[in-house]
Amino acid sequence: MEITTVDLDAPPQLWARWVAQAAALATIGYRDVYWIDGAGAHHDDHGGNYARLTLIDGDRAVLFGYDHEYSRTVDHSPPIDLLAGAPEWLPWADLTSAANLDRLGYVYWYDKAWHRVAYPHDLGDDGLLATVREVIDDEQALLALGEIVFEWGRHGPADSVRERASVNAAADRLLAAAYARAVDETVLWNLLGRISAVQPDPRAGVAAAAQGGGTPGSAAPFVPAAPARPVRRRVRALSDEQHQQLVWTAMRQAHELDRPDETTYPASPELTALIHWARGRAPRGDGRCSALFQLEIDGSSEQPGEFPPATREGENSWSAYREASDLVRALWTAENAGGRGRWLFVRLETSADDFRVERRWDSWPEWWEYDGITGPWLDQLNAEMTRRSPQWRPDWAVLLDTEVAWSGPPDRYAHLLD
Repeated sequence: MEITTVDLDAPPQLWARWVAQAAALATIGYRDVYWIDGAGAHHDDHGGNYARLTLIDGDRAVLFGYDHEYSRTVDHSPPIDLLAGAPEWLPWADLTSAANLDRLGYVYWYDKAWHRVAYPHDLGDDGLLATVREVIDDEQALLALGEIVFEWGRHGPADSVRERASVNAAADRLLAAAYARAVDETVLWNLLGRISAVQPDPRAGVAAAAQGGGTPGSAAPFVPAAPARPVRRRVRALSDEQHQQLVWTAMRQAHELDRPDETTYPASPELTALIHWARGRAPRGDGRCSALFQLEIDGSSEQPGEFPPATREGENSWSAYREASDLVRALWTAENAGGRGRWLFVRLETSADDFRVERRWDSWPEWWEYDGITGPWLDQLNAEMTRRSPQWRPDWAVLLDTEVAWSGPPDRYAHLLD
């Protein structure tokens, strides 16, 4: 994997801004958003996103994190190994633990300059700015300190223009103190003492700054360099998209299991209601209608057949789909065969005096259009197959195991990746 150099401020600058954010937030009672401990400087937005900057012996550092909206590295297809070619001195246990949980969106390491693996040109964002914007440069750090006063502290002055100028000046003094490792109660009070919605506690802010070496006599924590890379580590073989496509391809090539008792069903009340609905929606008014459905626990999809259901005057297509979806789900529930499972697809064709229903439990039918984008989702298929008795699970169900995304498919399915 190619390694590239990245233009980011040096670790001491990022660290000082982190100290300033941590001290300001701790002063008004927020000790778990930006903070520093023996493992490094942390950011957690409590929305599933995080960042961490760790200083490492030898004037080195690592910056890593994840944002569930912006870290496109995690779901990129094919997978990106963010640790390929990374140096041996990184905190590998923390990094591989995050990667194994699909919560490693970026990794930047510093050794005289910042480096990371090169990204594909189509990647977009890795989540860095979304998770460390408040410390990425002085301008953003000062804006964030102002937000701590006005947003976090709910400060609403009568003269906002003059007060904002005062806050900007006080924020600048706090940031300068963090750079000088001279954060004290006075500089924190000058910025945050004006808040009345909460009771500021500058001593808590000083304690937070001291954790990062931001006060006189304190020291920033450094962690020892790791002696070597892991001998083995898990690396994704397939992206989520590739894993999904693999399962769908296997389903399209599969055949139905032998189900002699389920080739026909009596016309149950649920089936009768669906037939009545289809005939009433015949596009030519002659009872001929065709509708195709794919069902799963949390949703359903519909495709038109040769004679797709007609919408009524004044009715939108969503209303017609919702009506059909409710009827099909009632049928799906009524025909639940317990350990034998529930069908995945169904096709209904009606005429004025006849009907035909075709169900598929174990395969992707040729009459269900494949667009490579939509279909039964992995988690839904997994839930269905887990409910079934082992003998009623098609062979491709082995591909639903999450480990397949990491180790690849069994040999008999490897050709489907070509």
